[in-house]
This record gives sequence, structure tokens and C-alpha cells, in this order.
Amino acid sequence: MATVHKLPGRPFWCCALTIFDAETGESKRTFRSTKCLDKERAKEICNTWHRAARLARMGQLNKQRVHELVAEAVPRVCEAADKRRIGSEFARKIIERGISDIYEKGNLESLERQSVRQWCDGWLETQSVRTAKSTHERYARIIKRFVDFVGKDKSKRDLHTLSDDDVERFHIREAKELSAATADLSLKVLRVCFGRAVKKKLLTANPAANVEVIGGTNCESSRRDFTLAEIKRILQACGDDVEWRGLILAGLYVGQRLGDLAKITWRAVNFETDEIVSLRPARKTKRPIILPLARPLRDHLLSLPSTDDPDACIFPNASKAKRTGTLSNQFRHVLVEAGLVAPRTHESTGKGRSAARQTSEISFHSLRHSMTSLLKATGTSEAIAMEIVGHDTKAMSRHYTNIPMDVMRAAIQRLPDVTKEG
Repeated sequence: MATVHKLPGRPFWCCALTIFDAETGESKRTFRSTKCLDKERAKEICNTWHRAARLARMGQLNKQRVHELVAEAVPRVCEAADKRRIGSEFARKIIERGISDIYEKGNLESLERQSVRQWCDGWLETQSVRTAKSTHERYARIIKRFVDFVGKDKSKRDLHTLSDDDVERFHIREAKELSAATADLSLKVLRVCFGRAVKKKLLTANPAANVEVIGGTNCESSRRDFTLAEIKRILQACGDDVEWRGLILAGLYVGQRLGDLAKITWRAVNFETDEIVSLRPARKTKRPIILPLARPLRDHLLSLPSTDDPDACIFPNASKAKRTGTLSNQFRHVLVEAGLVAPRTHESTGKGRSAARQTSEISFHSLRHSMTSLLKATGTSEAIAMEIVGHDTKAMSRHYTNIPMDVMRAAIQRLPDVTKEG
């Protein structure tokens, strides 16, 4: 049983408890300072240490139980005997220090501790091999903004000191200085980051889980598709640039994103069967999507210089771009030449470089919307259209099956040829 005592010449109450030592297999009575002048508060700390020591003696003190004991004890210690409140961080530090010693004695290993910065840096490192380079860079920018936001001092503290309020204030700051969509994306990244810490028993609860998304306007939903006349104007604006002409035809007839098309190789194209392999696999089955090759795109690809290397990129100049944003800016210049958007000026808006840029209603992604609209306009069902474009929908959930190639081929063949006049 644990008891509290006032030792001669010591200002703080001490806790007397029995700690099990796994190395010797024996239990030993010891005294620990609670760092408390208030007896009731010292009792709460001492009782928590006693529960931890009892679990250690039974071999049941794991990391999850340690965090649960701390989480349960901190509010009780802070409010003990209705006396003057003490900081929760101070209470947590005292409780954790005692339980850590008990854990190390009972398990013969140190209790893993990580600061906010250490955990975020470690999580980013694991994501570098699990995600694409561009995705990892996006994660890194968000994590850096968050760590800078919480401050140098707090980022060095234990991960447990992070609260819902810290994440929520960062979320609001992101929305004010950037945009609602960016703020929600940042929140989702933090949820994944700290959710991993929960799975590893470093946290008992995810501090980002209860923060509500703002639900701002999504940049994709605010974009419209191109009309057939606009697509023809865009192709004319390409002039002699056969690579951009090919990218635009691929964007329309394959329905893939600009970054994916820039990486596509000749291996993905089969001229004998008139098929092309999508770089973005179906999310439900993780299988590659094999699509029929539309004749306008097929004719353009056959006109390009041939190569004996199947792993050579079809669009070599685009493949050299380090970021998709570079290609997006190049496509905007094409839109300017087509007279569909106004050229950007370098005049200051007074909002600073960190302010969110106003999203254009048309971009390369609009070709993806155009393909979906044209498929539906030619009588293709929603399920088939979404399978071709690679979207997940309720219709696909209800009717999911491997759609036959001849069905998709018929849908692709009904699409208009934008390379012809009239």
C-alpha cells in the first residue's frame, strides 16, 4: 500500500510505495518526492504510482496503460481538494516521471518518449518511402507550418502536451491566411500524422480528430469543363508544339491528371489492340485501368518520333518538370493564347505571397471533366463513365463489376473528334 509522508527537512510530501524489479524478481519499498506542498494532491499522485506499480508486478504495465493512467490522473491532481489549480503540464511531468521509473524497473526497458517535433520529423521520414515525391513535399510543407505555429518551446515538449486547441488554432490560422480548402487539407494530414502516434501507443487520443473541417469550396468542384469549341481553340493555340497538343488530347481522351500524363511511357500503349494503360489505378481494386485508345489520340501518337526504348516517356519535355505546378503554368499560357483566360500581371494585390491564389474555373483538370460530360452526353451510363475516368461513385459501388473492354470501347468511339473542323 502507498502512503504519503513529510520527511524531516523536506518541504514536499513524499510517497512511500513498493516497486517491482524484474531484473531481481523482488519488490522494494522506496520513497519518491511528489513535488507537492498540498497533501491531497500528493495522495492523488501517490495512488497513481501505486496503481502503476501493482500493474508492473502483474506484468500488465504496457505503454497504453501508462498513457491511460497519466490521462486519468492529471485532472484529478490539478483539482485535488479544490485548492489552487496547478498547471496540467507540471502535473503530467511529475506523474510521468514516477511511472516511467516504475515501467523501466518492471519491463527492463525505457518508456519511449518523443517530442512534437521528433514525432513529426519521424513520421515525415516514413512517408518519404510510402508516398510520391510531390505528396511528400506537400506533407512536409504542412508539417513545417504546424511546427512553426506551435512554437520552438512547445515543439520540444512531449507529444502528450499537444492539445485539440493547438490544432484548432492552427486550422483557423490556415483558413485565414491561405484558404478553407488548404486548411482542411492541413487538418487531414495532421489527423493521419497523429493517428499513427495513437496506433503506436504514444498518444491515447488524436488531438486533430475532434477538430471540425471548414468545408470550404473545393478547387476541383469550382472548375467547369471545356466546350468542344474551346477545346479546338486550345489545340489551335498549341501551334507547332506537338507535345502540348498530345498532352491535351491525352487529357481529354484518357481523362488522367497532368502529372500522371507527363510520366506515361510508350510501354503503356499497345497499338495492336488500341489500348492504353492508365497510370492511376482504380482505388477500389488497386488494379491498373486499361482503356481503349481513342482514334484522334492514336493518330497523334503514331505521328510522334518513334523510339526503341519502351520506358521512354511519350512527352519527354513534360517529364522533366520537377513539379506539376510548372506544367500547369505552361498550360495557362496556352489558355492565354486561346483567349480563354487573361494573362497574369505582376502587380501587387497587397495580400502578400502567403495569401491564397484565386482559383481559375478552367485548368488542365477541366479536360477530365470534359471527358466525363462528353461520355454522358453520348449516352454512356454514369458507372461506365466513372470507370473510364477513374472516379469512385455510388453508382460504381452499387453496380461494381469488371466492365468489358468492348463496352468501354464503344463509349470511347462515340466521343467527338476534336482534331477535325466542324
